[in-house]
Amino acid sequence: MKITFYGQNSLAIQIGDTHLLVDPFISGNPLSKDQVDIHSLKADYILLTHAHQNHTLDAETIAKNTNAIIVSNFEIANYYEAKGISVHSMNHGGSWEFDFGKVKYVNAIHTSSFPDGTYGGQPGGFVIEGEHKNIYIAGDTALTMDMKLIPLQTELDLAILPIGDNYTMGIDDAILASDFVKCDKILGVHYDTFGYIEINHEEAKRKFYDAGKDLMLLDIGESIEL
Repeated sequence: MKITFYGQNSLAIQIGDTHLLVDPFISGNPLSKDQVDIHSLKADYILLTHAHQNHTLDAETIAKNTNAIIVSNFEIANYYEAKGISVHSMNHGGSWEFDFGKVKYVNAIHTSSFPDGTYGGQPGGFVIEGEHKNIYIAGDTALTMDMKLIPLQTELDLAILPIGDNYTMGIDDAILASDFVKCDKILGVHYDTFGYIEINHEEAKRKFYDAGKDLMLLDIGESIEL
């Protein structure tokens, strides 16, 4: 499993020969728009945690370029299906066996609406099991006790957590979240894109290190393999 960071909460995940994109906000992100060409991205599936523009901006364009299937909650799936895009709708607590592995849509605490005001359903995160590796993509969320349910069913190899604070968990809450999901390998997301969520990288890494955890902060376009 190969994971590439495109800024904010945007990720490419390659599982075997299948390409997933998560929350593609690239062309409007000042940190990534000049580094990543959305028209060259590969996608078989696009996973959307919620409807906010800084998670969905490029979803329609990429889906139409690639014929990708959008996977999200019922309301978001309906929104894109009305635009002629193939979708797979889910809801909290539900899981589905895709050709690349198993996906479960799990709880998140946040808000969710499209820029045009359309209701985007309730936000969520994803637990993905593929190629004998398990990852948790929290999406935009507060720290929540529901995270403690995840390791009861799935032993995680990586937790992808927001750390920018103000709109989501900050660093201290993300450390607690990693305790809740019982995963000490963390990929930080949702930071630095704009002023309210800028972080001190070295301080963040030190806090996680002092808690016995490994926080990875990737450059735009940088990848890791599990």
